[in-house]
Amino acid sequence: MGFFDFLTEDIAIDLGTANTLIVHNGKVVVDSPSIVARDRSTGKIIAVGKEAAMMQGKTHENIKTIRPLKDGVIADFDASEKMISMFIKEIPALKKRWFAPSLRMVICIPSGITEVEMRAVKDSAERVNGKEVYLIHEPMAAAIGIGVDIMQPKGNMIVDIGGGTTEIAVIALGGIVCDKSVKIAGDVFTNDIVYYMRTQHNLYVGERTAEKIKIQIGAATEDLEVPPEEMSVQGRDLLTGKPKEVKIGYREIAKALDKSILRVEDAVMETLSQTPPELAADIYNTGIYLAGGGSMLRGLDKRLSQKTDLPVYIAEDPLRAVVRGTGLTLKNLDKYKSVLANKY
Repeated sequence: MGFFDFLTEDIAIDLGTANTLIVHNGKVVVDSPSIVARDRSTGKIIAVGKEAAMMQGKTHENIKTIRPLKDGVIADFDASEKMISMFIKEIPALKKRWFAPSLRMVICIPSGITEVEMRAVKDSAERVNGKEVYLIHEPMAAAIGIGVDIMQPKGNMIVDIGGGTTEIAVIALGGIVCDKSVKIAGDVFTNDIVYYMRTQHNLYVGERTAEKIKIQIGAATEDLEVPPEEMSVQGRDLLTGKPKEVKIGYREIAKALDKSILRVEDAVMETLSQTPPELAADIYNTGIYLAGGGSMLRGLDKRLSQKTDLPVYIAEDPLRAVVRGTGLTLKNLDKYKSVLANKY
């Protein structure tokens, strides 16, 4: 322990397309949507997180809601930096401090990220007082969060379905043996629902409503053991322009999402086909682990299991598996040093 160690705080960040989570002292202290509201006339950020999410789709011309991360990487550098900075200020333990401490951070990034995109994440973190910034690939963080011992000479397959990307990776000996990152995930599912409502019901719904439909009655297969009840959806009638309501069931949503889920299945099959034979034998015994918010889609585990003929397990708290793993990495930096993705 150095004399100035009390001036440094350790935080782990899961910078997601849909949600940003921050772990401090082993606890999740921030769990907010990755959305920023900006005043167009002054260029100032007026709200972030939950407050900005409530404004989404309901703003006038002077206010614009932005999602600074697209497909898991930074699309709007300035907005993402302000967002990270405001989230860090929300950490209860740091609010009490007289001055801003320097931060040691571990941030997780998609496995298909480029050097330039990695640099952007790192720069953003350094500009919000990050003294030491480490990066870790999302599937690796998810595996640690699920409780898989990644250092063993044993193959494990992780499928992390987030908001912007689906990360599929086979992990052994603390490294990623083969991986695939596809830009089909929660956001695409939401857009599929918007499109389906327009084409089948002539009903124009916003992103927030589509997200609600996905959570309440979203399904990956048409034969669920415990089907959710039908849901009433309000939107604008495309023919008359009047507001109207329709009732929809989970089977319709399963139809709407079918094509996108097929592409996720294909990506899983492709990764399995690239897996070395010894690791494939391990995966036959251990099965596939699902993490990320998208894995909560009803019947997705069953559908993937039928496609691959392997057992499929969902992490106990799939939304937080990645940030939990990032937090554990931060806690045991020496143990996981080799796992980090820093190329600098």
